[in-house]
Amino acid sequence: MAPMQHLKNLVSDKRVKTTSSPPYLLSLRSSNTFIIGTICVAVFTDLFLYGIIVPVIPRALEERAGVPQKDVQKWVSILLAVYGGALLVGSPLSGWWADRSSSRRLPLLLGLFALGGSTVMLCLARTIVLFIMGRVLQGFAAAVVWTVGTALLVDTVGQNSIGEVLGWTSVSMAVAILLAPLLGGLVYERAGYYSVYYMSFSLIALDIVLRVFLVEKKIARKWTVTQPAVSESALAVGETTDSTQEKDHEVHENSRVPVITNTNNSPIPEDEPIPRSRGLPPVFTLLASRRLLIALWGCIVQGSLMTAFDSVVPLFVMETFGWNSTGAGVVFLCITIPSFASPYIGHLADTHGPRWLSVLGFLIVIPFWILLRLVTHNTLGQKALFCVLLTLIGVGLCLVMPPLMAEITYVVEAKEKERPGRFGATGAYAQAYGLFIAAFAAGSLIGPVWAGYVNNAAGWGTMSWSLAVFSFFGAVPCLFYTGGDLWAENAKTGRERPVGRPVSVEGIEEARVGSTN
Repeated sequence: MAPMQHLKNLVSDKRVKTTSSPPYLLSLRSSNTFIIGTICVAVFTDLFLYGIIVPVIPRALEERAGVPQKDVQKWVSILLAVYGGALLVGSPLSGWWADRSSSRRLPLLLGLFALGGSTVMLCLARTIVLFIMGRVLQGFAAAVVWTVGTALLVDTVGQNSIGEVLGWTSVSMAVAILLAPLLGGLVYERAGYYSVYYMSFSLIALDIVLRVFLVEKKIARKWTVTQPAVSESALAVGETTDSTQEKDHEVHENSRVPVITNTNNSPIPEDEPIPRSRGLPPVFTLLASRRLLIALWGCIVQGSLMTAFDSVVPLFVMETFGWNSTGAGVVFLCITIPSFASPYIGHLADTHGPRWLSVLGFLIVIPFWILLRLVTHNTLGQKALFCVLLTLIGVGLCLVMPPLMAEITYVVEAKEKERPGRFGATGAYAQAYGLFIAAFAAGSLIGPVWAGYVNNAAGWGTMSWSLAVFSFFGAVPCLFYTGGDLWAENAKTGRERPVGRPVSVEGIEEARVGSTN
């Protein structure tokens, strides 16, 4: 009965029996390091399974689905776009579900099983219909992983360090985007089609183990907060026990957080849910924020610029340089290696604000997009130029995503400070990041279709400068509104927010938070 008791304790939002022993290795499984690592692996798995077929899918469409050579580019773009469409639809729904669920862990597991099912479908597909269905299911699974995973990170580390932590998820993204096309192309050339998916299934198995072992902080507190009573005699002689130290620590932690009271001005018990403000659902409140809308627009532009490569680069290097699937995968190294600086970029966003980093990122890629039009023939110099330009574009795009992801957290924080408890006990972080994923999904829908269509209709050079123009239209709104109105008196840096500087939401100053010394 002990294993079943542990299972009930973990899947329930309440401690089933007060006498039950804590789960095995509770301190490790609920630690920040383990939770952050598990989410990073989840993000890695999702993007690895997305990217592993990028260099494989053109050949698979020809050899397994019988697609004519002239139609391969069209169907590659469609398969990338339907993934983005499923992600776009599924992300807000996943966020809404996660914010109403008592556990973040259960949605994560269900998303993983959906991801496994989509991988099986893609592995066995021999028709266009099955390829499309597999990509749609993969998109819905990714929506759950991203929305719930990012919300769990906010639950775990809080708001003041979220930019740096989200930077680590960006590293996971970078490693996945780096390794997936490379390994996919290499394994496909050396071991065949099915071996590519054997790697995928092994990674899914590892992810299952980590997600099963994960214990959320709020679940762990059922055992770490409630300790056996200390005897009066022990207290009389001044003995200090672990439980009293734990209580002192809890009092110290709780002193930082304002006490929420009910209508009778009495504190709400810890296990009683904070009432959600009546009115519109949180997602509509969030969408009324101009800051959030600009952050989402920036995510759309960044997602479009990043995923545009997936549609055109593999075929471009095959046709221009005569490279095989392995070469088409290796070239993605240039785009993704700069992303290893993402934790530092996120830290800068936490301490100095997200505005100038995101604007700088959008602006510096513009000349490099335009210069891509110079790559037209197969020489060593052209190959070197192509790789250098891709690397510089990767540097610019790396500056954009962590600050914009952190900005979404800052907006939710500002909304909560404006009216404490408006989003209820579970908050609205999952729904906010559901909107972020929907925006990125819209970008992953726009980017491949845009790049593929313009490349086919007007050529490589026109495609490159059109994306440069799009990047400019990402920079301008971020300049004026990211972090609050450019000329308004508001908290523009991470250091200002916790100490009482007014936080701007939709350009309206809020009341000062906390007390001033």
